[in-house]
Amino acid sequence: MVDRVRAKKYLGQHFLHHQATAKKIVELLGAVDEAIVLEVGPGMGVLTRHLLKRFNERLWVVEIDPESVEYLKRELPALVPHVLAEDFLKMDLRSLGDKSLAIIGNFPYNISSQILFHLLDYRGVVTEVVGMFQREVARRLVALPGNRDYGILSVLMDLYFTRSYKLTVPEHYFRPPPRVKSAVVRFTRKPDPVEPVDHSRLVMTVKTAFNQRRKMLRNALSDYWNPALEDTGLGNLRPEQLHPEDFLRISRLIVMV
Repeated sequence: MVDRVRAKKYLGQHFLHHQATAKKIVELLGAVDEAIVLEVGPGMGVLTRHLLKRFNERLWVVEIDPESVEYLKRELPALVPHVLAEDFLKMDLRSLGDKSLAIIGNFPYNISSQILFHLLDYRGVVTEVVGMFQREVARRLVALPGNRDYGILSVLMDLYFTRSYKLTVPEHYFRPPPRVKSAVVRFTRKPDPVEPVDHSRLVMTVKTAFNQRRKMLRNALSDYWNPALEDTGLGNLRPEQLHPEDFLRISRLIVMV
């Protein structure tokens, strides 16, 4: 019998134990219109208990750690039918039904960016995200053009979601405490996000540009530069100077060879 889940470094586990903060995080979730609520990496269930009280049978959890799965099933028997013992990054988010999804979690810091890229693949399904991140990552997620923290996920998340930094969480609120401060960010899907011609091309454009962020855009995207891109007048700017809508425009003009 598992009385306590052992935090595993390879899974990036740091279990939140501060109840007041857990309650605040759950209260940030709107989850309107009968959306399904999916918690990613519940661990020992500090958020899960508050989520169950609020959402009951609308709550699902996905957990890759067998020890955590055993613990949750024993401690929260009402949750048993809705515990998914699998890797979230490989999960088809449409498998839970045809309702919209609200995602929440104390995301493992070593895969937090991968989680967001996975959510972007389901941007038509996911209406809201409330996530715990390393504070430096959280700052990047809400950064604006011209800020040194502005980067790939700043652009991509902004095109589809309204972003807001909600609270900072100190190290000692976790067990074991991480070496960095943490922060909670909330994303709510924009009412009418503008879809690119091709999402994968947009992602490629943004990644290629920021992988050489010190270069002017014309040089960073030299493999794809063409007269139509030159006509945008953006060639002499660096990636961090461009607005998300500029990247959308560029991705539509890129011709893949």
